Amino acid sequence: MLLRMSSLFLRTLRDDPADAEVPSHRLLVRGGYIRRAAPGGFTWLPLGYRVFRNVERVVREEMDRMGAQEVHFPALLPREPYEATGRWTEYGPNLFRLQDRRGADFLLGPTHEEMFTLLVKDLYSSYKDLPLSIYQIQDKYRDEARPRAGLFRGREFTMKDSYSFDVDDAGLDASYAAHRAAYIRVFDRLGLEYVIVSAMSGAMGGSKSEEFLHPTEIGEDTFVRSAGGYAANVEAVATVVPEAVPLDGLPEAHVEDTPDTPTIETLVAVAQQLYPDAGYTAASTLKNVVVTLVHPDGAREPLVVGIPGDREVDVKRLEAQLAPAEVEPFADFEEHPALVKGYIGPQVLGKDSASGIRFLVDPRVVPGTRWITGANEPGKHVFDLVAGRDFAWDGTVEAAEVLAGDPAPDGSGPLELARGVEIGHIFQLGRKYADALGLQVLDENGKLVTVTMGSYGIGVSRAVAAIAESTHDELGLVWPREIAPADVHVVATGKDAAVFDAAQALSEELVAAGLTVLYDDRPKVSPGVKFKDAELLGMPTIVTVGRGLAQGVVEVRDRATDERSEVPVADAAAAVLAAVRG
Repeated sequence: MLLRMSSLFLRTLRDDPADAEVPSHRLLVRGGYIRRAAPGGFTWLPLGYRVFRNVERVVREEMDRMGAQEVHFPALLPREPYEATGRWTEYGPNLFRLQDRRGADFLLGPTHEEMFTLLVKDLYSSYKDLPLSIYQIQDKYRDEARPRAGLFRGREFTMKDSYSFDVDDAGLDASYAAHRAAYIRVFDRLGLEYVIVSAMSGAMGGSKSEEFLHPTEIGEDTFVRSAGGYAANVEAVATVVPEAVPLDGLPEAHVEDTPDTPTIETLVAVAQQLYPDAGYTAASTLKNVVVTLVHPDGAREPLVVGIPGDREVDVKRLEAQLAPAEVEPFADFEEHPALVKGYIGPQVLGKDSASGIRFLVDPRVVPGTRWITGANEPGKHVFDLVAGRDFAWDGTVEAAEVLAGDPAPDGSGPLELARGVEIGHIFQLGRKYADALGLQVLDENGKLVTVTMGSYGIGVSRAVAAIAESTHDELGLVWPREIAPADVHVVATGKDAAVFDAAQALSEELVAAGLTVLYDDRPKVSPGVKFKDAELLGMPTIVTVGRGLAQGVVEVRDRATDERSEVPVADAAAAVLAAVRG
């Protein structure tokens, strides 16, 4: 295929768009790959859509290779299946809800577990029909409160979502492993660096869950890894729990005057003055943080989380544990007089206490541990308050931030922290959706059994952004060959007709050989502008036909390495084909 820049629907920009926060967003807009249509929504322009379809092609080829079959659902879906699984409510404000002219409720699909489950229920009834893996590549819709970073977090985006259906857990394990291997092949072909980490299932439900994260400083996900091979999304990290301490012989709790100590730092300073030999640090204190849980039905619940004072509450970790509820800051102290701001202690907390406020603690709070914490009076703290003797709790929660150097849960060494973007996620859903929607088949003994499911997603549009983010340089985009919109960019420079004739002939020869060629045939555009556009657009090979033609040569440039060579015109097509085909 020959794409002529003189007629291509393309306008490159010299200036960065004002709303662009990350390089991929800036360059995809400047290069004429995408245009903003609405907050969180983008139009794909011809070059961008070619990249998008190339990513789709790679994903589709690997899904077909593993034996999955492609289907396609509508994006406009009825309420009833999502009501049956509880997700009509659980999705909360992130769900786009609408009604038809008759008042019937619909939604724009954020994900399609329910529809896949009902489709298989409609058509299959025997264990002989299984295992089955089916997939689609479809637009998804989520009403993000703060769409940002271009294609990374939008309200409309494209995903490949696939689902496996098996008669037993052993079958699910095999389907999960097949998808995992297919994902590795996909991301290897796309040239994306990735880390496979343990993850939380969240609103999806299910048991085993792993994310494919692309490491990048602009990523919204924090993950950890150890030298010994442990890797997890920070939301899924389990705290190493200390041994309980015998209660016998521990000192009695005692209240001390600690005026003007509303922060951990000020409290530790006073504690060290009162007991200089005790070795008190921020980790000796129990910080009781009040938050408001907003449940999907709109109900609001105060909750107190007790964590060691040397850490902060990680809201994403807390929300992952308490999903589908969302967490908001607490501001209703006047309605809860038992909560003395800055001096809250666990003695008045718990769902069975007078306050009735649930109290969840960090796993490090085990029986026998001694704490400095609030005495529920302004300017006073209690010392040597012993967990399990002087106070109780309603449960534990993984809400404290994970710090670099924390021990890995599997004992494989200290953790290091990094940031990444989720590009794929695989779940063992189990029987959550099959139970809710009645997906059963007859087993080999003629007994009805509930089908077990897996769910597997790849962000197709997000992968385009991740590739752009990871391969660009200071000049522009640098597309990998597998997904570039064209194999080669032929640039004709100057005003000499012979240059354009030679560039035209070379372009046609490359097209005849099976390549896609982007040909800059614009007659009145300066060489400098053409070179800048070529660097911005980022085709893997750039061929310049210009002044060197008088000596019978053209320049062949590798965009990724910037390696350049002068090649005789007669050999140019062969040199380009060798570069493209390796």
